[in-house]
Amino acid sequence: MSGGHKGSFEALRGRLQEAAAAFADGPAALEGILLGIVDDVDRAVREPLEIFPVCHHSPASALAMARRLREKQPKVVYLELCEDMAPLLTELRNCRLPVAVQAFATETAGFPAEWAPLSVVAPVTEASAEYQAIAYALDTPGVELVLVDRSSDHVFQWDARGTGSGAHTGPDTPPDGEDSALHGDAVGVEIGDLRPRFAELEEHLLRHGRVRHWSEWWHQYVELPLGDADHDAYRQVMLLIGSLFRRLAPGDPHRVRVDEDRERYMWTRMREHLAATGADPADCIYVCGAFHAASRVAEFGVHGADTFEIGPRTATTWQHGLIPSSHAAIEAQFGLAAGSVSIAASEWAKQLKRTRVEPYRLAGQAGAKKPKAGGRARAVPAAAAAAEAEAGVPADRLTGFLQRPPVLDRLDESELLGWSVEVVRAARRNGYLASTADAIAVFETSILLAGMRDRAKPTPYDFQDAAVTCIEKDSVPGRRDVRRLVEIMMGGDRTGQVGYDALPPLARDVHDRLAPLGLKLQQRGVQRALLDIASRPELERCSDVLWMLRYLLPQGAARTVMGERRLGERPIQESWDLSLGTHQRALIELGYEGVSIEQVLEQRLRRTAYAPQATAATVLEAVEDATLYLGSRRLADELGVRALEVLSAERNVDGAPEVLRRVRRLLAFYRTSEPVLPSWIESFVKTGYAHYCTLLPTVFTDEDATLRQVAATLGFLFGMEGLALSLGCDRTQLELAVAQSHPEDPAKTALLWAARTHLGRLSRAELRAMCDELLGNPLVVPAYPRYLSGFVQALEPVPGLADFVVEAVSNAFGRLPDPVLLPWLPTLIGTLRAGGADLAPLLVREAGRIFPARLAELDAWVPPWREPAGPEHVRPARRAERGPAGALLAAHPAACDAVAALLGCEGSWEPSGGDPAGAALLTAHPATAEALGALLAGV
Repeated sequence: MSGGHKGSFEALRGRLQEAAAAFADGPAALEGILLGIVDDVDRAVREPLEIFPVCHHSPASALAMARRLREKQPKVVYLELCEDMAPLLTELRNCRLPVAVQAFATETAGFPAEWAPLSVVAPVTEASAEYQAIAYALDTPGVELVLVDRSSDHVFQWDARGTGSGAHTGPDTPPDGEDSALHGDAVGVEIGDLRPRFAELEEHLLRHGRVRHWSEWWHQYVELPLGDADHDAYRQVMLLIGSLFRRLAPGDPHRVRVDEDRERYMWTRMREHLAATGADPADCIYVCGAFHAASRVAEFGVHGADTFEIGPRTATTWQHGLIPSSHAAIEAQFGLAAGSVSIAASEWAKQLKRTRVEPYRLAGQAGAKKPKAGGRARAVPAAAAAAEAEAGVPADRLTGFLQRPPVLDRLDESELLGWSVEVVRAARRNGYLASTADAIAVFETSILLAGMRDRAKPTPYDFQDAAVTCIEKDSVPGRRDVRRLVEIMMGGDRTGQVGYDALPPLARDVHDRLAPLGLKLQQRGVQRALLDIASRPELERCSDVLWMLRYLLPQGAARTVMGERRLGERPIQESWDLSLGTHQRALIELGYEGVSIEQVLEQRLRRTAYAPQATAATVLEAVEDATLYLGSRRLADELGVRALEVLSAERNVDGAPEVLRRVRRLLAFYRTSEPVLPSWIESFVKTGYAHYCTLLPTVFTDEDATLRQVAATLGFLFGMEGLALSLGCDRTQLELAVAQSHPEDPAKTALLWAARTHLGRLSRAELRAMCDELLGNPLVVPAYPRYLSGFVQALEPVPGLADFVVEAVSNAFGRLPDPVLLPWLPTLIGTLRAGGADLAPLLVREAGRIFPARLAELDAWVPPWREPAGPEHVRPARRAERGPAGALLAAHPAACDAVAALLGCEGSWEPSGGDPAGAALLTAHPATAEALGALLAGV
């Protein structure tokens, strides 16, 4: 560095060298750091391309940015922001800030699959220097805005995924909430992430500054002093802070390498643009974070080394859009104190009113006030600008700024009194027993706390502490505590909104298709939609859209209050609670996946069906959803074929209950709505029959297979048997599978007995005898409840055993000892509850048929299975009626006896002879028979 260059900050170097010698053991201990900081500042201010250091969401940086842009009127603005986000910035005028610019990728190419989906967000608020630069460049003719930071793809290329990326965490991090989750798990990038990376330094600053967190320290000791500083003083102080934090940062190799690579990337992009356009560096301005402005890489400056090679992007396809943001989301993602961004927004409005600086706002910006005529800030005269350009290097304003004692801001009693009254009013509305005395106490305590912290004027943080101290009691009576009330009073958690014109095509299509509802769907909050489809058939299309949104969006975005959608049913009336404005981010991200919700839904169903972990049950669910929401026979057939493939590859019956339930539902739908069954479901039943027959012997002995899964397997085999046999399956395969099954578990043994009974291999009498034998064996009695659990589950494949299950349960209640019965009751209740709505109603209905309906009849009632088998208790048998059929049955009773034994019917044959009761009735009243004969004769 030449002697002429040293002259600018020579006085400051001397003072710092003296300080290093006084406060350290010798000048060498601190000289390297302190003088290095001055060298960084000197290097940055001498750069021909003006570097404008900023801090994210800083009112002081935004105010200085607006002033400088009006003074300098640069022709090129280089901005530290992902270069691939540039096309979206023009859409900011269609939004209400704060919003976030987002890059999103659902499918990764070149990144690990577990990283998906990839998301990068850059929040933008009005009280930020980047927004001032964007608004100036987009609305000023002849000005070019160039984004020079690494692309979103490079953000993840350079991400170590495990060494920390994106969001900050720490004591300042606010609690999670709905608004604080607007950015999801996206990686956050923003201009001017300025915070000490040396934990001891931050702790020292907070302790000696008598503040609680970093946001409060920055507001008190940087924002307020720089609010009235001129351009050179602001610039040099910010460079000083950036260099200080940079030199005292711990040497994390990965983070240092990423920071330096970003600086090399940005300077390489700026030199490429200058060479391509021939722009004069004096007519340009580079807006970046103060941390990067004090860079020491060799590529720094327009005359830096061209040694950095920018790597190519991966094949990942990135989608870009705008999503709503909020103050709470920004605070949560970047580790700021709760309410700090809201306080910064109120400070921004106050500074604009006090300094009369006219900020830049995009033309047509939603929520922005129109600029007043004649309110434009006075520009620097041409002579002064020429003198500054001729001087080449700004004067040393840093020494005077550091030596100047802090300016004592006069207490604004009227403002503080207004705050005190307003917070008491808000506290009373939220259930606190606050009064005028509390307002006075808050006022005095704010002044007291400010004095204890060496401040003449209470800051919003002092006022917040005073309000909590004076008003907060033992418990919070409402939803909001006093700290939250102060945050709302200072500006609240402002939530942005993406305008209709800035929405992706899918989101606009959704709003257009829901227009017949007559609701303002972009507003936040819950809105009730009533659909009387019977009187307004056109609303059925709105219903279709709402059901698809319910499937695709997070819970709460579209919640049905009344109405349901089932296969084969048409809606009549529906009621919905919609909060699409609150979940606007989720709706926008759907637009990254397709141009219509039907396309997105079809893609997700295919993704689910063809996933490596897909099961037959999940694929059948996709088939049902495709039929239910899309009405697509083509997609349903395609996914049905996929379900057949997945079923054939399964080697267990884990999904058998769900497969059985969904196949039954689809068969019922197709049988009532189609002339013939789809070929895929016929193949599915045929293949499933053979598949489950093969697995059945193994399933009965597999300890991992639950009782419900075995019952569902038998339910598929028995329930689909008729269709499977008609399609060419062999029943012998099922009989062999049951014969080869030898379970050891009592519950599965009971299931096997039920299956053998269904197949005719075991009679009711034999089954009843086996159960009686179990109850009569003292060694087996403790395990009898497990047999009963198996019989209860057997109602799924063999519902005809309901009467026998009632009998078995009744015998258990009557004969089991209490030490065995009582511990089993919770198991019985749990079995019935897990079985769903199919098993319990079946048992209750059968019990209601068997047991007496009146209490008075209970004492004389005898269970049917306990009635003696004597002749006096045998039910009278029906006489064989005369005629060919009666004569044939009477002559050959063996066939009828075999059928009766198979069905479990008991009775005896009566000798033929005598007229049956029917013949005697016809003889006594022949008119009916004669009328019927006349009618048949006429036909």
